[in-house]
Amino acid sequence: MWPLIYFAISKFMLVYQDISIYNVLTMYVDESSTTVNGKTYYRTLLRKSYREDGQVKHRTIANITRCSGAEIAAIKLALKYKDHLSELIRIGPEVTVGQGPSVGAVWLLYDLARRIGIEEALGRTREGRLALWQVIARVIEQGSRLSAVRLAGRHACCDVLGLGAFNEEDLYGNLDWLCAHQDRIEDALFQRRYSGQGPGLFLYDVTSSYLEGQCNALGFFGYNRDGKRGKKQIVIGLLCDGQGVPLSIQVFEGNTQDPQTFAPQVRKVAERFGGGPITFVGDRGMIKGRQIEDLAAHEFHYITAITKPQIEALLAQGVLQMELFDQDLAEVVTEDGIRYILRRNPSRVQEVRASRADKFQRFLAQVERSNAYLSEHPRASVATALAKLTAWAQRRKIANWIRLESRDRVILAAKVPEALRDEEQLDGCYVIKTDLAVPAADKTTVHARYKDLAKVESGFKTCKTEHLEMRPIHVRLASRTRGHALVVMLAYRLTQELTRLWRDLDITVSEGITELAGLCATELRIKGIGQGYQIPDPGEWSARLLAAAQVRMPKALPSRGVIVTTKRKLTERRISR
Repeated sequence: MWPLIYFAISKFMLVYQDISIYNVLTMYVDESSTTVNGKTYYRTLLRKSYREDGQVKHRTIANITRCSGAEIAAIKLALKYKDHLSELIRIGPEVTVGQGPSVGAVWLLYDLARRIGIEEALGRTREGRLALWQVIARVIEQGSRLSAVRLAGRHACCDVLGLGAFNEEDLYGNLDWLCAHQDRIEDALFQRRYSGQGPGLFLYDVTSSYLEGQCNALGFFGYNRDGKRGKKQIVIGLLCDGQGVPLSIQVFEGNTQDPQTFAPQVRKVAERFGGGPITFVGDRGMIKGRQIEDLAAHEFHYITAITKPQIEALLAQGVLQMELFDQDLAEVVTEDGIRYILRRNPSRVQEVRASRADKFQRFLAQVERSNAYLSEHPRASVATALAKLTAWAQRRKIANWIRLESRDRVILAAKVPEALRDEEQLDGCYVIKTDLAVPAADKTTVHARYKDLAKVESGFKTCKTEHLEMRPIHVRLASRTRGHALVVMLAYRLTQELTRLWRDLDITVSEGITELAGLCATELRIKGIGQGYQIPDPGEWSARLLAAAQVRMPKALPSRGVIVTTKRKLTERRISR
């Protein structure tokens, strides 16, 4: 009896591996007989029923007519217990169970990737599956390609995604593939989200990410938003729709100025994401003269903000008046149709003034230290000390309203009230600029759309420093850097979806993924060889997370028997600190 059970389970698992779990309703043995010219013919088929376009259909998997009755009975028995593989332990001592790989987090993210179109956009080729694993691995546990391979050894990566063995070199090569197919992948996701009319509103912002090494092909010195002096960086532009869902990510050389990144986004929208009226929303300094001309050439509109010097120039010209900032939301329309929406943010006023007061107190501490040094060193130069203090104040932009003087080798510092009042005049003030006509969007709508840029900033925060941790970047080639950025963007889409689905639960995405990673399969082993996995019922918290995400765990999974290992091994000798 035992060899028949072994045969049945093995046959069932091999067939089961090639079938989409989402389409299968049931697998069964179909027996029938036909009489022709007085002679009866028997046939036995292993079949599956599945749903397609709302209809139940049937397909033959294998013709098992030539199998013996005992073998057919064994196959029926294997199918009977396919959702409760551990019950087969009672059949013979050669059948055992043990702990299998983690399956909860992988299955959840795979199901979400399928639902929002990431799986389809990447494709079902080997490269597409490797890319999907890189995206899933980035959400589960951030790290290098090497760590993604090790992660696959602990999670049911190959069994869920249908992958064969791979190592870190395959994943590095997969980044090249992602870069080469980035436009196609982004277009597929865009069409999935907007099958007809486009979003009409696009949010765009830029950030930078510093590099630890010196050999990245896109790494250059530039304006470092991370405050990391002496480190090269790359510049990253993120294009989102009005809801903050990322549509495209682009990596530029580290010395690229923000406005220079804007023209490629305009072309991208015009050629790939167009359809209907288009409005770009960009931060202050992003959309200026040349960028406005590019938008006008495509009949696009813009919403942006102007800088403090530009506000001061408009005040000097009489286009704007200070009393308008006292209104809740004021608007000025010029003769050429340009609209300025003005507002003073009371909370920002308090923040700016508190920061200014803190800087002044730190400046006074610098003055005290300088006076102490001058007192202890009679030959020290007072002029040199004054120059250093002035430079300190200028770097922190407080020199305009501070007066410095020396008396008998003692430096005195004081505020200049008139200059300080002028400095405080525009505290918390900002001006939004747009060429949208009033019927298209009133001032409240324009203001709200500009504030939507916070969604892009939130995306950068998640991708760079929070859950997804784009840094450190463990690649050097330009293509692999861009492929890495695309992986992070797709992982961010999954994170966004989980945030939305779990918004009513008191748990972060990171905590939820950790919880589900603890859901491990039970492996059915025949003579020590894994044949399949039974998925246990999840615990209370895991069940709540899965229910909120509208994900159903399968009862069983096939075991592909794939062993994933890295080419580079951990050093045998590790230094403990």
